[in-house]
Amino acid sequence: MRLPEHETVAVSRFLSSRKLDWLTWQAFERAIERLLICEGFENVRGVGQTNDGGADVIGSRGGKRWLFQVKKWSKRVPSSVLNETLDSLERYRASVPVVVSRSGFAQELLERQVSLHYEGIPLQLWDSAHIVRKTDALPDDYPPSFQQLELREYQKEAIEAITDAYHRRQSRRGLVVMATGLGKTVVAGEALRRLLAQDGLGRVLVLAHTNELVLQLERALWRFLRPSQMSCVWNGPEKPSEGVLKDSTVVVACLNTVCDAVEAGEDLSAFDFVLVDECHHVGASMYETVLGHLRAGKSGGPFLLGLTATPWRPDEKNLEDYFGQPLLTVDMVTGLRNGFLANVDYRMYTDNINWEAVGELDGRRLSPRQVNRTLFIEEWDDAVVLELQKTWKEQSSPRAIVFCGTIDHAERMRDKVNALGFCNAEALFSVRRDGRALKPYERSRILCDFADGIIEVVCVVDIFNEGLDVPDVNIIVFQRVTHSRRIFVQQLGRGLRLAPGKDRVIVLDFVSDIRRFAAGLELKDGLESADEFGRGPVRVRWPHQVAFRRADGQDDRAEPFLRAWLDDVAAIEGADEDAAVLKFPPPVGGGSHEC
Repeated sequence: MRLPEHETVAVSRFLSSRKLDWLTWQAFERAIERLLICEGFENVRGVGQTNDGGADVIGSRGGKRWLFQVKKWSKRVPSSVLNETLDSLERYRASVPVVVSRSGFAQELLERQVSLHYEGIPLQLWDSAHIVRKTDALPDDYPPSFQQLELREYQKEAIEAITDAYHRRQSRRGLVVMATGLGKTVVAGEALRRLLAQDGLGRVLVLAHTNELVLQLERALWRFLRPSQMSCVWNGPEKPSEGVLKDSTVVVACLNTVCDAVEAGEDLSAFDFVLVDECHHVGASMYETVLGHLRAGKSGGPFLLGLTATPWRPDEKNLEDYFGQPLLTVDMVTGLRNGFLANVDYRMYTDNINWEAVGELDGRRLSPRQVNRTLFIEEWDDAVVLELQKTWKEQSSPRAIVFCGTIDHAERMRDKVNALGFCNAEALFSVRRDGRALKPYERSRILCDFADGIIEVVCVVDIFNEGLDVPDVNIIVFQRVTHSRRIFVQQLGRGLRLAPGKDRVIVLDFVSDIRRFAAGLELKDGLESADEFGRGPVRVRWPHQVAFRRADGQDDRAEPFLRAWLDDVAAIEGADEDAAVLKFPPPVGGGSHEC
């Protein structure tokens, strides 16, 4: 896509001496991340937090991983900090250490830098003057990653629909529904870029329901902002200064923080555009408080845009009541059918179906809980790992996510995979009930190594969004039972993103639950009957398939049995544990028996 011309006049940058004084230490670290992205670093990731192991930001350039220790101290950084930074090089597998300081460096640290260079350690020291010079040297243009952005036709359609809706003014709201992997953040970012550049759009408020999502969104939007356009985060851990809030073109905020501000009487009227990500959460009282205060989507208020990949809500509230009719809807099946997502080879394994127990179903209307207890035997990790090893050979550059039920299960799967030696696996989780957790630097290193391909398999428990947006993933293994359609779709979406050289994603589903089989049948039916989207050619390099299998081949009994005995495939997927889900077809050689 064609980029705007470079400006020839001097303009302010997102980092300056004045802004450095205003930034919190967290915002200072993120500003360094943004600077690296603007300079063309790849795989830039913030890893700084308590017990971060001597690193705050990691990025790659010139085939080397750089490690940044960032200090926004009021005093000069002493040489003692260097020991922690050098120790972290091996921990993070980095080769270029950089210490960044707001207030400069002690003399002994400057002297030690010289001696380290003689030892072959290329330590760099960046003070505030160096940072400002680097930022001032940036052209007022978008980062190199933006220049590689190629919009798909449905994304162009969504962007034009958003900008048209903003211009029409009659309706001050819009909704975009796009499945995971289809680029809804790209759509929102490009629409905002165009409105900011051409239409005098002032300030934008982006709302999300978790701190993790807030940080992801700010980073995702950087590629759509010029260096002269500042962004900031407003959440529980940090409150931007008045100067930062005033100067920020985009404010990305956590819902409960903004709600607290509204209830405390703060005025938020200066925003012209409100973007709500994961807007299926709207309907909660805090959203109603904030959107009502802003008059978002109403006459005289800011334009309101909702984004979601999973529009289903457990209650009776309708998203269209808040955002109006969808401007565009592209669901997962449509994305699969039209080549917007990777071709999927979905294999549902039935080895642990107790077929002998089928004869015990004597006419009672059984619930999911009863069916699962009757038909399925216990977990079978060894067979899963062996099947993963076989599947590994089917992909040219295999990369896998294994969804597990517990931390113990994830660690057990990691050990079993590593014992076979065909790849490198790690377990990734947040906190277990007994308080045990991965140290922050361990979690950050695993995410960095997975993104860089050093680790090829991650066995995850309660993390399916944060840090796992790796398009190269081409094997998904399900061992975690989830009765949430939203979570299931989000997990599956981790493997559906397109990537160079990626022909398909292979899904190995070992979940022993009648509703998961119903979900598989619904996906199969959708792929076989869905209409094509738009006028572009359908990309089918590898036919989509949803098949029932056993470890030794196809299972020809499973699909006919399930179709005969399941009342309503679509309804059963979301059925309650105790809802009746089975019907009773004519027995073999006999008459009908249904109740």
